[in-house]
Amino acid sequence: MNGATTLESIESFLPERSVRIEDLAGSLGLRRAEVGVFRKIYGLDRLRFDPELGLFDLVLPAARQALKALPQGRRIAYVIYAHTMQTLTPPHLDAAQVIRDDLGLPDAEAFAFTQQACVSSLGAIDLAGELLRAEAPPGSYALMVTGERAYSPKIQLIPNSAVMAEAAAACLLTVDGPGDRVRSHVTRTLGEFAAGLEMTREQSQEFGKVYGTVLGEVIQQAVQEAGLRFEEIDLVIPHNVNLVSWRQTIKEMGADPERFFLENVPHYSHTYASDVFVNYTTLRERERLVDGHHYVLVSVGLGATFGAMVITHRRPTA
Repeated sequence: MNGATTLESIESFLPERSVRIEDLAGSLGLRRAEVGVFRKIYGLDRLRFDPELGLFDLVLPAARQALKALPQGRRIAYVIYAHTMQTLTPPHLDAAQVIRDDLGLPDAEAFAFTQQACVSSLGAIDLAGELLRAEAPPGSYALMVTGERAYSPKIQLIPNSAVMAEAAAACLLTVDGPGDRVRSHVTRTLGEFAAGLEMTREQSQEFGKVYGTVLGEVIQQAVQEAGLRFEEIDLVIPHNVNLVSWRQTIKEMGADPERFFLENVPHYSHTYASDVFVNYTTLRERERLVDGHHYVLVSVGLGATFGAMVITHRRPTA
């Protein structure tokens, strides 16, 4: 695969403060019965949430860690800040440029990517690869960063779906490097659900009906475009929206539930565009990523975009 995007370093960061979903019931206006549904049916338990932590204090640690893998003398051409909520800072601050400057990368082009909501991190990787191939000097790198705060109850609660949490991640990538190879990237956007959090009850119900089918189709299409069969996929590394949605998708696909990494759902909940990378680093720490094996990174963003990216893991050499 000539000119393949490769992921050279993936890092994540979680605030130390962990709370139970019951602790947020008051601020989110959840009744006891609703909390019970989130816990017993949706599989949520705890999440990371620290109102005292600043946005850049959340984002920068993972980015700094990922940059340690940048080879001596190589250049970061792009810093892409992928996030879900369009407004994260006051109007006079460009968050992507602040991140770039704080990382000491003044020559990099810095911009945000938000159009695909929680799938924006996968889209940003795809875009970074295209930019590196099209216009950057050979041997250049890009840095994709994620992380946003659940700064308001309005954006922390997705009714009948998720309680949003906080995390950050960063991915250092280049073209034809020794890291994980991106084999395919597929998205599908259903514009009829563009209202997102403002959808009517009827729209939300219709979205729920098609969710599992469409997500399963996108996963299968990504696997097919990667030149693989689903049986050759070691694990699906998903977002942590809830267990119900994933059980629905797995049933629609007729797949083995053991092939989907859902163990972090009760520990971290859904962390906007960072989920798949938090789950990736968890698997890496547990030595569950196997050299040469194939994985699917999957997420869904309100709006509504479904995304899947197939990668082949390559264990770093000393």
